[in-house]
Amino acid sequence: MYVRALSPVEQDWIQAGLRSADAFTLRRCQILLASSRQQRPKEIARNLDCATQTVRNAIHAFEQKDLACLKQESSRPKTVQAQFDQAKCEALRALLHQGPRTFGNATSCWTLELAAEVSFEQGLTESQMSIETIRLALKRLEVGW
Repeated sequence: MYVRALSPVEQDWIQAGLRSADAFTLRRCQILLASSRQQRPKEIARNLDCATQTVRNAIHAFEQKDLACLKQESSRPKTVQAQFDQAKCEALRALLHQGPRTFGNATSCWTLELAAEVSFEQGLTESQMSIETIRLALKRLEVGW
């Protein structure tokens, strides 16, 4: 498994990438140049002290995206599913219109953490959500906290 023959322009870009301050770009350029010299992925991985799969991923990325593979993509999920759909958001709103003491708590003031705990205890969520998830649900409801 080797990269295809590099054009002079690609060769120049990859050589320039060897001087990059970005470690991802530098590593990708090292891998692509080594592969263009007909080094095997296992040998490249050993020389660069990385996983063989990292080398394969770089070669595949170059075949698919050309020089665009030198820029690291976001590691964020491509799709995000909201933990609270509209019905659960409304149930959360109803829950928060009651006092925390109604649910056996010693305080009369809601916190995001307490709202997450009570939501879970009341079966509104399947697992205890983070305070950030509760905050985002309240934001969608346009509830100021």
